[in-house]
Amino acid sequence: MLIIRPIRSSDYDALYQIAVESGHGFTSLPVNEELLRNKIKRVEESFVKQLDKPFDEGYLMVLEDTETGEVVGTCGLEAAVGMVDAFYHYRLGTEVYHSEQIDVRNEVETLTLCHDYTGSAELCTLFLRESYRKNNNGRMLSRSRFLFLAQHAARFGETVIAEMRGESDAEGNSPFYSWLQQHFLGIGFVQADYLSGLGQKAFMAEMMPKNAVYVCLLPEEAQKVIGEVHRNTRPALNLLQAEGFRCRGYVDIFDGGPTVECNINDIRSVKESRLLTVNIGEMPASTTGYIISNTLLADYRATSADLLVSDETDEVTISAELAAGLMVAQGEQIRVLAL
Repeated sequence: MLIIRPIRSSDYDALYQIAVESGHGFTSLPVNEELLRNKIKRVEESFVKQLDKPFDEGYLMVLEDTETGEVVGTCGLEAAVGMVDAFYHYRLGTEVYHSEQIDVRNEVETLTLCHDYTGSAELCTLFLRESYRKNNNGRMLSRSRFLFLAQHAARFGETVIAEMRGESDAEGNSPFYSWLQQHFLGIGFVQADYLSGLGQKAFMAEMMPKNAVYVCLLPEEAQKVIGEVHRNTRPALNLLQAEGFRCRGYVDIFDGGPTVECNINDIRSVKESRLLTVNIGEMPASTTGYIISNTLLADYRATSADLLVSDETDEVTISAELAAGLMVAQGEQIRVLAL
């Protein structure tokens, strides 16, 4: 059985290996022991923290193959970004220049550095090992976060965002970043991305252009990739767009990839998920797959299975094995979402 659960200290080695495998552009998991151990510690504290409103909590979960005990994937949520470390984006805008005297009107696209998403929740750190990229495992892993959001909405900002990886080559070189490196930062894309992942962002405030950047003055290669996603990220973007996420004109400051957003209550899977009361017994035959989670926090568990769910009742029968995996007992509730 594949079970999603909160990460714990004993998962460090698996998390480090995932950080290595994820490669360039996966900013949330730099290959750095101190940062990864601190990330796990922060997550463990977040899952047991009592709070009145979201601040800087992180909820990183792992996908475990219970037959082997192997951790094969991760998915994460940030409660409210930018509350401790600055959270930068470029905001796409337009400046209009018009002269009646010479009868010329021009609209010029601009990029302006901003912190507009401060306080928003974030979908992040989605990774699945290649050998498990089958049988809707990736879809289950990604969408399971919406069940967690639905169940624990008060722990998150009202706007939920996701940063989509922008264009870069196999060596991690970004066409969008090259002009920034040449004229402002002076360090390579991989190094800048790594420092950002470490939370060492002072160089951004010190070296990034303070005024709006005119897109038309950038190299053509850089202009072409603004708002474009990396080919490996296209399926993830399609999934989020189906959930109601849209790009509102914000892009990553390093690779130009789009950031998409949706109000937490407008996310399709949040709205469509249902709470059902558990009956433990022999599961009726069904060919309809569901993502299933318990309603707990520190002991959160999620998985997928074929269930017989009816609109006529708020009860569902699950097997004893499935109930044990989800850590639920007879008469307790689970949250379900059609896969």
